[in-house]
Amino acid sequence: MKWLKRILIVLILLAGIVFATDYWVKRSTQAQLYSDITQLPNNKVGLVLGTSKFIGRDWLNPFYQYRIDAAVALFNAGKVQFILVSGDNSTEHYDEPDVMKKDLVARGIPANKIYTDYAGFRTLDSIIRCKEVFGEDHITIISQPFHNHRAVFLGRERGLEVIAFNAGDVNGRPSIKVIIREIGARVLLAYDLLTGTQPHFLGEKIVIPD
Repeated sequence: MKWLKRILIVLILLAGIVFATDYWVKRSTQAQLYSDITQLPNNKVGLVLGTSKFIGRDWLNPFYQYRIDAAVALFNAGKVQFILVSGDNSTEHYDEPDVMKKDLVARGIPANKIYTDYAGFRTLDSIIRCKEVFGEDHITIISQPFHNHRAVFLGRERGLEVIAFNAGDVNGRPSIKVIIREIGARVLLAYDLLTGTQPHFLGEKIVIPD
């Protein structure tokens, strides 16, 4: 039937776009991702990309925990001087930045070395706001490898000098689910770049001292 053939063609085209974009993003950012802390160049600011602390009511999200661990390791090694935590704070009962700051302080990071970005609703928002609101265009992104590829690609396309440190990854079923979602996010990335999508909010400048 003609309509089945058309649907099949559309699905094949979409699959091609997904895998081509995924390959493009990975290949073009590989040199900017670091897993060895001793090889990581120093930067003034480390940007921790937000995620929820818990999955469900009481299961600690390992992606979150590994990002906190990585941020602490980078600060203690002198690889970053300040940590900018960027995440979603869209409702009264959901506040990624303050949760991250609290956990970082509990791990020994001085509160005055941590800055909070409450409008990091998407990776795009976090990256662009880092430059436009906080005035930082040389940054170290802290997240898992699959996320870092996209964030670095976006940052470089928007004129930032970015590198990334790979937080611990998660094996097994949760990781597969997240990675599948990430592939779709890279297609959205291509759309955002083509259309010049801007953050939901910018706002007043916040200065991170030298």
